[in-house]
Amino acid sequence: MSAWLLLIGAILSEVTATLSLRGALDHSALYVVVVAGYALSFGFLALVLRRGMGLGVAYGIWAACGVVLTAILSALLFGEAFTVLKASGIVLIAAGVAVVEIGSHRARGTVDARSDGSDGSVAADAPHAPDALGAAEPARRREDA
Repeated sequence: MSAWLLLIGAILSEVTATLSLRGALDHSALYVVVVAGYALSFGFLALVLRRGMGLGVAYGIWAACGVVLTAILSALLFGEAFTVLKASGIVLIAAGVAVVEIGSHRARGTVDARSDGSDGSVAADAPHAPDALGAAEPARRREDA
């Protein structure tokens, strides 16, 4: 399953849990859905990260979509106000996630271009080896005399 489908699963299960939290105020049996939804959401999110999606991108999209969907659905399901100010916030959230996503792609392209190893140097994103205390130590470039 692709990381994007798993991310959609994480978003939908988180929104379901959040909406159920509101519904549980009147129907306490919905707390089961709350706990299961959040657990499922974090499980999906972990799988997304395992498939290589960057944390900033995955979390940004997950959180932003959760906020947007929850705001819209709570207005529809619970009659909460949906104001121009709220709609403006949703637009700003969407723009922020888009900027993070674009920045992630540009940064990845820059790192990929620098890490081809053609000049014999170690790239900034080279794997780090743990030192004797277990802390990551950057790989060092050997200086040839």
